[in-house]
Amino acid sequence: MTGKEWNLCLHGHFYQPPRENPWLEQIELQESAAPFHDWNERIYYECYLPNAIARVLDSKGEIVGIINNFEGISFNIGPTLMSWLEEKHPETYQQIIAADYRSRELRSGHGNAISQVYNHMILPLANRRDKLTQVRWGIQDFRYRFGRDPDAMWLPETACNDESLEILAEEGIKFTILAPHQAEAIRPIPESGLAAEAKDGWQDVSSGQIDPRQPYRYFLRKDPTKSIDIFFY
Repeated sequence: MTGKEWNLCLHGHFYQPPRENPWLEQIELQESAAPFHDWNERIYYECYLPNAIARVLDSKGEIVGIINNFEGISFNIGPTLMSWLEEKHPETYQQIIAADYRSRELRSGHGNAISQVYNHMILPLANRRDKLTQVRWGIQDFRYRFGRDPDAMWLPETACNDESLEILAEEGIKFTILAPHQAEAIRPIPESGLAAEAKDGWQDVSSGQIDPRQPYRYFLRKDPTKSIDIFFY
């Protein structure tokens, strides 16, 4: 728009389930993934590899450069996918980790990669102990691979409830990403910063009309002095 500068943030949600035969510990032939051996391989060549070595073309369609897209986007990669990449495609695996490292140099230590709960579990359907296990395992896997604590965590299908957000905040996660229709109402944060002092001023956004150009702060119902930030895609 004229007179305004807009910034666009892209987030890549990358995940593959564990497809290995538990007896063989290998992925068997999947004919529907032809001409590739299995769906992990097919999606690797159609998604993860092209993003790690993206071609920059000129007006004539000729290659003028190669860039690593992971250096320029926010992204999460599930632990099961990362373990597969580490074994089957270690060069691309290292390119993804290196992209996060380079992004940290440009963003005051804040990398592009965010964590994910360990398996693709729908957290609101789990009991508290299983929620806590999934979050803690996801954090530990992230530390092992990226060498730092995660600022954020991706929730499968962006499914969440009060307890899920409470656990994220308690485990040191600063923000997560949700869908616009998951917001019911918003209100300004009082100058004191204490949610309990804001009694009214609610704006209904339950039809998905929340403005996604800014983050929002969710104060925990269990302890309103604690909070977690939310970005709506």
